[in-house]
Amino acid sequence: MNAIDCRGLHKTYEGFALHDLSFSLPSGTILGLVGENGAGKSTTLRLLMNTIGRDAVSVSLLGVDNQSKDFLRVKQDIGIVLDESCLPETLTAREVGKLMALTYERWEPETFSGYLTRFSIPLDKANKDFSRGMKMKLALAVALSHRAKLLLLDEATSGLDPMVREEVLDILLDFTREEDHTVVLSSHIVSDLEKVCDYIAFLHQGKLLLFEEKDRLLEEYALVRLPAAQLQELDPTAIAGQRVGPYGAEALVRREKIPAGFVMEHTSLEDIILFLVRGEDRRSSHESITV
Repeated sequence: MNAIDCRGLHKTYEGFALHDLSFSLPSGTILGLVGENGAGKSTTLRLLMNTIGRDAVSVSLLGVDNQSKDFLRVKQDIGIVLDESCLPETLTAREVGKLMALTYERWEPETFSGYLTRFSIPLDKANKDFSRGMKMKLALAVALSHRAKLLLLDEATSGLDPMVREEVLDILLDFTREEDHTVVLSSHIVSDLEKVCDYIAFLHQGKLLLFEEKDRLLEEYALVRLPAAQLQELDPTAIAGQRVGPYGAEALVRREKIPAGFVMEHTSLEDIILFLVRGEDRRSSHESITV
């Protein structure tokens, strides 16, 4: 079963539009949702949870349409961490635990207490006095303590020091060892996504530029460095993005379309994303000039 099935998801605001997102995410995987600030990552997560009205053909989480009556039950199986804390700021961590026990049918106080200790979260301090990183850790502790099957995490590793970030990533990997456990992790820290994700979704200016298995992406693309004039020798459809400087050119290319004789280098997920943005912006600029 797919954890998420999304068809034709779109939302229009003044000055911004999220365009027709369609994808399916298998259960037991981690999806990295990446994009620049304002690309639509947080909007996408809120639309999946139906906390803002959608314009869509179909969105289902854990096999249930997110606008159906049954979705209220499914929310018990979803843990969510938003970029901005949704917890009442006057509550202490101890009080948050008591509130969550009334909210979630499968709340596990021992698990929550364990995460509070693991993340060094004080029990009796109002969370309005927490740092951003500490608020994120408290929200994560909640999301991981009611036996959720799906985690939706918006910039959950942002504001954490490197050691805690590594610990959180390890927790997410452990979480998905159970085949019906799934994670959507929105982040601008691409190196985190490359470490743990099975799939990558890349949003740019409200458009889903790619949704692909991470390993397949890294196999499909490579970097070539060459004199700028040599770019003309390549099939234009082989070039996903390029950068031309005074001392030559770099291009992100599709391996299968590059002829023998060109030296191709391994690329990173971050390089793929940066070059795809350049390629998309060049195409958009060309189309606007043509029109």
